[in-house]
Amino acid sequence: MSRLHVVSGKGGTGKTTVAAALALALATEGRRTLLVEVEGRQGIAQLFETEALPYEERKIAVGPASEGAAPWGSPRTESAGEPSRGGGRRSGGEVHALAIDAERALLDYLQMFYKLGSAGRALKKLGAIDFATTIAPGLRDVLLTGKACEAVRRKDKNGKFVYDAVVMDAPPTGRITRFLNVNDEVAGLAKIGPIHNQAQAVMRVLKSPETAVHLVTLLEEMPVQETADGVAELRAAGIPVGGVVINMTRPALLDNGDLDIAARGARTGVAKALSEAGLGGARRGGLADRLIDPLLEQAREHAERVELERAEYAELSALGLPTYELELLPEGVDLAGLYHLARDLRKQGPI
Repeated sequence: MSRLHVVSGKGGTGKTTVAAALALALATEGRRTLLVEVEGRQGIAQLFETEALPYEERKIAVGPASEGAAPWGSPRTESAGEPSRGGGRRSGGEVHALAIDAERALLDYLQMFYKLGSAGRALKKLGAIDFATTIAPGLRDVLLTGKACEAVRRKDKNGKFVYDAVVMDAPPTGRITRFLNVNDEVAGLAKIGPIHNQAQAVMRVLKSPETAVHLVTLLEEMPVQETADGVAELRAAGIPVGGVVINMTRPALLDNGDLDIAARGARTGVAKALSEAGLGGARRGGLADRLIDPLLEQAREHAERVELERAEYAELSALGLPTYELELLPEGVDLAGLYHLARDLRKQGPI
């Protein structure tokens, strides 16, 4: 099972929400996960309804309780690993979060390899850190991915991994391969030395079975096409692709027979059915007759959407990857909704 889960997707597909739900889903029965943000948007803090994340790892939630366990109260106040009330089962594990800042990561890097200390802080004040990460974007990506990979490999004093899984809310699909393929990005920047070695260490993790890149999409043409392109680019770069998460799915409101009738816009029997429901007589020009056209228009639109979504689903299936579906939450995604999505992911099997 992968230990580094990279989540990407076209803008607007809900990749940050899926990354957060995945971190919760992986935090089962005492397991510890780290949810990493690399774009500086503080989207994770907003989802978990907490203050902005600092540049340090901080516990922000407890994973959903095991199936059959009594529900817990506030996920931010319960202790991970305690027996659930009345159920005798264990609660979820801990979810920690980290917002990686490229400047802070570079200062850590300079201190680690060059022992700059206060000199490094002076460079920051002079703007040299920001200058370096701006003129060498490959360096910035090495720092961001390197921090996540370090968390994947980190062990405690007993030799056990500190985190059972690390989930990265990564850049959008259009940039994900370049972001992860850091070895190529720094090839012209550093042929030898610590930066080169760091890039190679990062790539050993990113191209190993420890890593899986999951792509979030909607059943719409542009996100599906971008997902297919992303999968092709990742495979060409030798970076392991995990699964496709189809987000915000909506149920078909009509069965196949009714969908066919709706698509054809058939009026036969509709006025009679409305009349039998007490919505006026079936005669021409009556109340029931006047309701037919608006209802059929809605039905046609629904039938067209279902047909398009089926075609897009077939495109995704052709990629040969595991697929996971998360339903559209009509009220939007709050903390309770996030836990709902996490449970849905767990029910669909390992990811």
